[in-house]
Amino acid sequence: MKNPMLEAVSLLLEKLLLISNFKLFSSGAPGEDKARSTFQELNSFHRGDVLEVPRTHLTHYGIYLGDNRVAHMMPDILLALTKDKRLTQKVVSNKRLILGVIGRVASIRVDTVDDFAYGADILVNHLDKSLKKKALLNEEVAQRAEKLLGITPYSLLWNNCEHFVTYCRFGTGVSPQADKDISKGAVEYGSAAPLPTTREPPGYCYRSHQGVHPA
Repeated sequence: MKNPMLEAVSLLLEKLLLISNFKLFSSGAPGEDKARSTFQELNSFHRGDVLEVPRTHLTHYGIYLGDNRVAHMMPDILLALTKDKRLTQKVVSNKRLILGVIGRVASIRVDTVDDFAYGADILVNHLDKSLKKKALLNEEVAQRAEKLLGITPYSLLWNNCEHFVTYCRFGTGVSPQADKDISKGAVEYGSAAPLPTTREPPGYCYRSHQGVHPA
């Protein structure tokens, strides 16, 4: 059974974090530290690689599918307003994205590498080292991503692009940067009770979407 108090606190924390990091989806600032990994050129990407784009306040993730295509989770308010694919398939603007975060609606979609990167440099498979987890075979990673394409609930803390790629790459959806935000928010906004560091949201898409189950 859901805990109404915990749900309310979680929702409030998400809103506060969104407001405090309103530019969180902007491109990486000039001079941002990029020494964490070697930058790769497009022709060195392999199907099933995790592509990572450092931003000013967060990191965006996707799964490379080959042929200049990246599967990634993108909040998009248009998904709640129209079923016209001519509109929703266009590259997601910042305004659509921010409103999608607030509305908690997203899709796991396919874009070109350039559209995914949005002008920033790309790191490859950096999560393998930082999470110290054994990756699945690249083809299985790509197939998991392809099976999840489509509309999905979105949450900054419980169901974001990092949860998506870690599920595909390692078999378990986790988000260290979301866990960090939970801890930060609990301190900054004086949470009355300790919040869990990890949680799977109701209707977690990697268990319910198209019959796909974690390994």
